Amino acid sequence: MLDELFDLTLYRSLRGITGPELQGVLDNLIAIETKHFTFWQSFFDLKIPSLDLPRRLKLGLINGVCRLFGATAVHLTLEAIEVYGVRKYLSLWEEYKDGPLGEAVRGILEDEFKHEDEAVTRLTARKINPDRIRNIFLGLNDGLVEILGAVSGFFAAFGQATLVLVAGLTTAVAGALSMAAGAYIAASSENEVRRTQRGKERFLGGDAIGTEADESAIASAMAVGISYFVGTAFPILPVLFGAKTAMVPVATAGVTAVVVSTALAFLSGMDVRKRILTNLVVIVIAAGVTYGIGALVRIVFGVGV
Repeated sequence: MLDELFDLTLYRSLRGITGPELQGVLDNLIAIETKHFTFWQSFFDLKIPSLDLPRRLKLGLINGVCRLFGATAVHLTLEAIEVYGVRKYLSLWEEYKDGPLGEAVRGILEDEFKHEDEAVTRLTARKINPDRIRNIFLGLNDGLVEILGAVSGFFAAFGQATLVLVAGLTTAVAGALSMAAGAYIAASSENEVRRTQRGKERFLGGDAIGTEADESAIASAMAVGISYFVGTAFPILPVLFGAKTAMVPVATAGVTAVVVSTALAFLSGMDVRKRILTNLVVIVIAAGVTYGIGALVRIVFGVGV
């Protein structure tokens, strides 16, 4: 019920900061969410007058981001909320479909699929590419984790900030170029497969209306490469500004990972705490293993300066 109240409150607040086209979509969503919230209050015979503190903080953060970045942020928010809602009710349906709650969940899922999801998908399909946005955040995450591991290992091996900075920057540039090249090849291959499919459908007498449009391979490569390089900046910048050990880059990367993980989890409809915990564990393992390797190399081969 609190989730339904949160969605309803969010849609009402977003309506006040958007233009006429979005306001029409939000009016439809507000009507549906009002029905859902009223139903659950009656079903459980509960009255929830307001949101709890964590959800109020989340609401304020989302509103702030949407005010700052405008319509694109609103589109992403609407899609993320719908993805989360569908996943949540599908889980409830699997658990309670044979009980008294089953029919109630079925009705709400039908609303999600037929009305809310349709409206949001139709709107966002014209404005943004959600997969591209998610890929950008994933590129940030990859650059952050990989270069943090490299910086930790370099600190253990070299013990000198200047060498760590040079080695880290070199690795970051090479990694960004490699990621961009991989994205270019992947997008080009997907485009070739789609062109082949369209040719097949035309030969068979179809019009290929349902086939996806080609994605710009260059745009995909730039998005992945740039986002990866931006991610590498978080463990490298502390070294540039005078960090003498790996602890400061690790701490900086940890804080950044929490922000990136929160964004990724929100956009994908995942559990935020699970995503943050997973990313932090990966960071600790990456930094610890590479630091150990660097220390071993320093001892065995005398690499230190």
